[in-house]
Amino acid sequence: MNSKEEDGKTPGLTPEEEREIDENQPPRAAVLHETIRMQGDQELERNVAALFWSALAAGLTMGLSLMAMGLLNSRLPDGDTFKVIASVGYSAGFLAVILARQQLFTENTLTAVLPVMTKPTLNNFGRLLRLWTVVLVGNLCGTLLVAYVMLHLPIFDTKTDEAFLEIGRKVMENESTTMFAKGIVSGWMIATMVWMIPSMENAKMWIILMITYLMALGDFTHIVVGSAEVSYLVFAGELAWKEFWLVFAGPTLAGNIIGGSFIFALISHAQIRSESGMPKKEKRPRSNTHEKTKSEDARNPL
Repeated sequence: MNSKEEDGKTPGLTPEEEREIDENQPPRAAVLHETIRMQGDQELERNVAALFWSALAAGLTMGLSLMAMGLLNSRLPDGDTFKVIASVGYSAGFLAVILARQQLFTENTLTAVLPVMTKPTLNNFGRLLRLWTVVLVGNLCGTLLVAYVMLHLPIFDTKTDEAFLEIGRKVMENESTTMFAKGIVSGWMIATMVWMIPSMENAKMWIILMITYLMALGDFTHIVVGSAEVSYLVFAGELAWKEFWLVFAGPTLAGNIIGGSFIFALISHAQIRSESGMPKKEKRPRSNTHEKTKSEDARNPL
């Protein structure tokens, strides 16, 4: 019996075809892990000024999510069907921030954590805390600023302003425990998105759109987008800063970190550590049949 048939392989494949099959396989989890780890290590090396300005820009850009949802809600009829359509606007800020390579806090809960899990030294922990602090402060400064400008400058009509307020009110219908639980799911979803992108770079836009749209449909809480939505209520005089920090920001931030870092990143890292002890598949040697044919043709042109 043919050895290939014994191995369960399709008989009759040439070495070139077998090599093509190997090359067309999706990247292993270890490859994705190392890709994201290297990205995280590069982010940890950036200086404070570069991190802050990029994070501030990301916070301002995330205002697009609030803006898009408010504009859609104010121009579509009432009803659950149209709310489903308006939820597409939530993805606008994420698309702009991630495609523009700006610093988003919840994205860094995965990328910057993997280098620390790979090499858990005090220096790496310090670098991680520095990154998280700078990026979070920059993101919040940007979202608070954009919410203030959207409210106080004569940019939008009354109906759109009311739509912005309704978005914030919807978020604050949650109790702090619900904010925390929904924040865990949101952090996990963002980490899943970050993990998927390197293996499907050509479909990056669709991955971002799909994940963030689902976040909007589920009303899952996100520290950066939500800070623009809820601070709009604060600047409008409908909510106290104490409620902003204690009911929304604190529980949501904790949930995002747990969902993105301590659940997704930890499990993904454990998976790679478990696979590292397994024997690696031997690569097939590259066939030189094609090269031999070319050299023979050169010697015998006719």
